[in-house]
Amino acid sequence: MRLTRLTLGAVALLALAGCGSGGGHTDAVPPTATGSLERLAAEVKCRPNMQTDADEIRQAICRNPDGRFILATFATDRGQREWINDAKDYGGHYLVGRKWVAVGDDGVVKALRGTLGGDLEEGVDHHAHGAAHSG
Repeated sequence: MRLTRLTLGAVALLALAGCGSGGGHTDAVPPTATGSLERLAAEVKCRPNMQTDADEIRQAICRNPDGRFILATFATDRGQREWINDAKDYGGHYLVGRKWVAVGDDGVVKALRGTLGGDLEEGVDHHAHGAAHSG
């Protein structure tokens, strides 16, 4: 899927830029939100800067008081899972709902979870790989 590879570059930039952020964690997790990209963005008080608007995926860069993140919605559950599995190779922190995902710093996705609900997932931590090869 050609669009998937194009959008992963944006995820990689956020994942690499997002090392070491904190704050925003909430213990109360509401029911997982549903709806269009615009509806989800409105829930977290961001005005989406659309990057991809295709049948399979709609993706925007968002910024709110918690920080910067990518918000993407998908036409199918399978398309969403394939995108997440590919994106996780770039590291990062993911908040996953039904046919949507938010990607950003750990503190940002935890704060978003307080509004959108969803499940937290982690990308591959490439920093740990270098230490495993010493000795």
